[in-house]
Amino acid sequence: MSAEGLKLTIYFGERDRVGGRLLSEVLMARFGDAEVLASILIRGVEGFGIKHQLRTDRLLTLSDDLPLMAVAVDRARSIERLVDAVLSDVGAGLVTLERVTLPDLQLDDVPSAGDGDDAKLTIYTGRGEERGGRELVGAFLARLRDAGLPGATAIAGLDGTIIGERRRARFFSRNDLVPAIVVSVGPRERIFRLLPALRGIAGRHVTTLERVHVVRRAGRVLADLPAPPARDERGLARWQRVMVFCGEDARWEGHHPLHSQLIRRLREANAAGATVLRGSVGFSDDHGIHGDRVFSIRRRTPVVVTMIDTVPEIARLWPIVARATARTGLVTAELVPAYRAHAGEGRAIGGLALADGDY
Repeated sequence: MSAEGLKLTIYFGERDRVGGRLLSEVLMARFGDAEVLASILIRGVEGFGIKHQLRTDRLLTLSDDLPLMAVAVDRARSIERLVDAVLSDVGAGLVTLERVTLPDLQLDDVPSAGDGDDAKLTIYTGRGEERGGRELVGAFLARLRDAGLPGATAIAGLDGTIIGERRRARFFSRNDLVPAIVVSVGPRERIFRLLPALRGIAGRHVTTLERVHVVRRAGRVLADLPAPPARDERGLARWQRVMVFCGEDARWEGHHPLHSQLIRRLREANAAGATVLRGSVGFSDDHGIHGDRVFSIRRRTPVVVTMIDTVPEIARLWPIVARATARTGLVTAELVPAYRAHAGEGRAIGGLALADGDY
């Protein structure tokens, strides 16, 4: 069987506080106390939000307030119980709420995919956890690569929960059990067929599925950017997420790092925000499995650039993304049914009522 779940995501700054405590600690304590099925706290390496303040690890003066992303996934009722408390905690951050599928051992009721449908698979596991002398992250990546998926990226977290158990990074510890995520996209039917093999890998992990569109792959245009109606029949706004998966060594037209230049171009174009996450290891059309743990003369660590905005704004910003990925990268687009951001002076943009519909 499979269960319909929700994914709650919060984007905020590393120094953000609530009631004298770091917001990151408050959020992860809430997820731990609620025994959330899976959650993770990830530190970004570059980004900006609605106030357009650049945060980056490239500049020493800006590296002590890097972007953070906290994610919690569980059955819908469990996440709904957290929403009001999270909104009261978050000040200037961005909060999104999205539908996910939580498949388990029985897959008979997973809906079949139509021709050309794609899916995003996310696996929550321990970042260095081993079974039978092999790290789970590496085992998952090998399965995904052997199945012919176009790419996957593993991203290490700082804190989180797996099957409701809180796991947090500590000094002087290997932190093998601290959560990491493995994210991959590809044809839905292929991913569905792969699920039993992934479950056959021993160890504690949680899997989610989401519908996406793969728009570009290694410079090839696979589909037009989806353009769903900006509002559903009830008048609720629909939002869109675009993700760019590439290597840290990828260059913007042969010169500057692609991910950094993309962030700067989006910021100059007055985008609502964008975040760069650095993976630890991954694979793509351009490279086999590569990253921090694989010897290479050139650093080929995977990175992921994410931006979320209204459907019309994503369409306006799309030429920047298309230019950046003319020769490299994997680009996906997906619907975000609920989005709330604080615009300052007590004003909020959007809300967390889930819009209807899909691509």
